[in-house]
Amino acid sequence: MSDWTRVRRWAQDGRLYAILAATGMSMKAVFVKLGYAAAPVDALTMLALRMGFALPLFLGLAWMARDPQAARLTPKDWLHIATLGFFGYYLASLFDFYGLETITAGLERLILYLYPTLVLLFQVCLTKQYPSSRTLQALGICYLGLGVGFIHDLHVTGMSGELLTGAAWVFASAVAYALYFVGTGAVVKRIGAMRLAGLAGSASCLFVLLHFALAGNRAALTTLPPAVWLNSSLMAVVSTVVPIYWLSLAIARLGASRTAAIGNLGPVLTVFASWLLLGEPLSVFQLGGLALVILGVARLKPKATPAATAAPKRASA
Repeated sequence: MSDWTRVRRWAQDGRLYAILAATGMSMKAVFVKLGYAAAPVDALTMLALRMGFALPLFLGLAWMARDPQAARLTPKDWLHIATLGFFGYYLASLFDFYGLETITAGLERLILYLYPTLVLLFQVCLTKQYPSSRTLQALGICYLGLGVGFIHDLHVTGMSGELLTGAAWVFASAVAYALYFVGTGAVVKRIGAMRLAGLAGSASCLFVLLHFALAGNRAALTTLPPAVWLNSSLMAVVSTVVPIYWLSLAIARLGASRTAAIGNLGPVLTVFASWLLLGEPLSVFQLGGLALVILGVARLKPKATPAATAAPKRASA
């Protein structure tokens, strides 16, 4: 079988789209770091640039997902969409960008990838069902991995308030994204995964741009170097909107569980991309922590729920 034939087969069965989506999403933290390195730009400005570029693309995604036979959106649906946009891409992204000001891209992805454990804990609170011993073991492995990975950043930067603050911001991002993920179960069947992604993403863009209009440094936009604009646009296209579309294609062909399994490549790709493009050190602690977190998430094996169909936006905050 030729390489081209293999690529075509992977595209047909969805594996290629899942790999491309994981690759695109893994580059988000790298683009943020490259933007920070190009100029003294703050998190809100960087996020506003990303969302400014992403807004027309999200609207296009919603337009592509339209269905004349779909149910008409009610005021309650629009409220749900706005709430999901507020948590999923506004708060989660803002907190994540704050965290990336002070911690490495590798640690950021490690912390953010804990969100499936938070989804599980929120579901336990909602259903009042005590988790199984396997689930508790998986949670323990995940947080042990986080602790091991944290040792890497302690060696790189030393114990500091900035490191702890940055890690706390990213963990808050994971919490916000987990809340968004749980909330999708109420509307995703009615609205559709891709349509919801486009509409909730558009809502989040409006929240970010309004925040920037009220509290951002608009004068700084005229002095930013081209590298900041370039990395923001790449982040919007390569690491935000296009991966959501690719994952929708992958899930339609592979199903949510197999697509999510391929998504485990994301943190690995982030660690190596940050080492290759940002010059961040790569240590045994970081690789060991990453392996433990991925193992723990893989052992969770969540039940198929409506929320699980929202997997196209896995760890894309």
